[in-house]
Amino acid sequence: MENSLDYSKLGKRIKEQRLKKHLTQEKLGAIVDVNTSNISHIERATTQVSLPSLVKIANALDTSLDQLVCDSLNSIAEIYIEQDITNLLQGCTLDEKQIIRDIIIAAKKTLIEHR
Repeated sequence: MENSLDYSKLGKRIKEQRLKKHLTQEKLGAIVDVNTSNISHIERATTQVSLPSLVKIANALDTSLDQLVCDSLNSIAEIYIEQDITNLLQGCTLDEKQIIRDIIIAAKKTLIEHR
């Protein structure tokens, strides 16, 4: 198992969280006290973000470090995905859950066919 951080996936997660918070790169940069260009470089993985900066970014985005790097932590990623699915099902009726199950079955079949 490789122990290196996937900076490309990290950058994509940071961008995804930033957009969810409706923040521009400029605004995030101001919050964490780094240049806008640094945020751009981090999101595009053209630079390696330092741990102190990553902590500031995670705090500014109201997220945890493990959520940002979970693509590099396979077991953690799987746990978060399963939690996300469970959370999405909360509040659904039995009929809605059956429809969602059918959609998942169809999607899985399509994925297998296109491998």
